[in-house]
Amino acid sequence: MTTTLETETLAAHTTLRVGGPAARWVVAESEADLISTVAALDAAGEPVLILGGGSNVLVSDDGFAGTVVQVATRGRSEDVASCSGATVTVAAGEPWDDLVAYAVDQEWAGLEALSGIPGLVGATPIQNVGAYGAEVSQLISTVVTWDRQTRARKTFFPSACGFGYRTSRFKTEPGRFVIVSVTFQLRLGSLSAPIRYAELAGTLGIEVGQRAPAADVRAAVLALRGAKGMVLDDADPDTWSAGSFFTNPILDPTGAAQLPDDAPRFAQPDGRVKTSAAWLIEHAGFAKGYGAGPARVSTKHTLALTNRGGARAGDVLALAAEIRAGVRDRFAIELVEEPVLVGCAL
Repeated sequence: MTTTLETETLAAHTTLRVGGPAARWVVAESEADLISTVAALDAAGEPVLILGGGSNVLVSDDGFAGTVVQVATRGRSEDVASCSGATVTVAAGEPWDDLVAYAVDQEWAGLEALSGIPGLVGATPIQNVGAYGAEVSQLISTVVTWDRQTRARKTFFPSACGFGYRTSRFKTEPGRFVIVSVTFQLRLGSLSAPIRYAELAGTLGIEVGQRAPAADVRAAVLALRGAKGMVLDDADPDTWSAGSFFTNPILDPTGAAQLPDDAPRFAQPDGRVKTSAAWLIEHAGFAKGYGAGPARVSTKHTLALTNRGGARAGDVLALAAEIRAGVRDRFAIELVEEPVLVGCAL
């Protein structure tokens, strides 16, 4: 079923707690309703904003002059076999961390390093969500979508998803595909996938490349994310953010050679070099807690821009622009924002 709401503001449905009103708000509670609602609005020429958990979006103070379709679909099906592992198909509206916790409890390995990430399952392929050396693309077997251009269901296998660092075909063709479900292929067992991230390996007391009990990995990741303000807490404004506001720059060899000697460098398979946006921000003069207004850099992590209470989209954008300009002036590197900007620009 669908539910139509009146006088809803985006601020009440985003983790940044920023955003003006929607002209119309529809909650889609089933896959059929999600597809039929979007199809009808498209046929009528109505502007549509598909909203999941609101954890990776910054909406204008003016709001959205169209219909917000909130994805509230639920459901999960499982096919578990000793030879092939667990094949799990999950509705787009299922909370992501609930799925991770369930997988760990069932001893299905692979998702544990992605614990604590806010938002819904359907959003994860769009950004190719990743953390602590893991990316969701490593575990996806299919993504089922509604193609708004051809007005038909379309299933994508990973090779057609265009997955890359914090990107995918679903991101580079914005607005075209509505993700309705995602299928994951997970290994059976209580041990995690090999740990690829040094900080996490150190926390677990193991070497990079080794495995650990998946439950221990989940607990360690939640503790690490919590210490960085990356686990949403309604009582703590230092967590009211869109997560990492900027992506880590990936530079060609010439650009990487211009980095200071002590800047982090991570070699990429294509010969380029990834560096740390947090390091660049800090060394450009923007320390943890930077800012004097209602929008400030988190006191726990320089990649998070937070709403200290009463911030508007303009406050967040002004802070982001200041940081971007400072990094550009200091290092000649242009930071790229990670959240989706709706009705505003940086």
